Amino acid sequence: MSKAPQTLFGKRLREARLKASIPQDKLGVLIGIDEMSSSARISRYETGIHAPPFEIARRLAEALGVPTAYFYCEEEILAELLLVLSKKSPNKLYELKSQLE
Repeated sequence: MSKAPQTLFGKRLREARLKASIPQDKLGVLIGIDEMSSSARISRYETGIHAPPFEIARRLAEALGVPTAYFYCEEEILAELLLVLSKKSPNKLYELKSQLE
């Protein structure tokens, strides 16, 4: 049984990884981590033992199909909105923005 995430980043990373059905070792390899240490590194990011540098967070987000900001968003509803909005076209985003102003 894996240790529960202790950080917001770790919680969001694990949620996104599980939703994408990507094992820790495969995710690590996808973002350029050596195959021998990829699972351990991703596990440490998920549990909060280590915080990844922003560039690694960016690569994780790209591999998982989520915006990087999702990992850092404190408000649950805003994190969910980020996921929804990240799938919209730029034109649709500008339209939504103008409706909110």
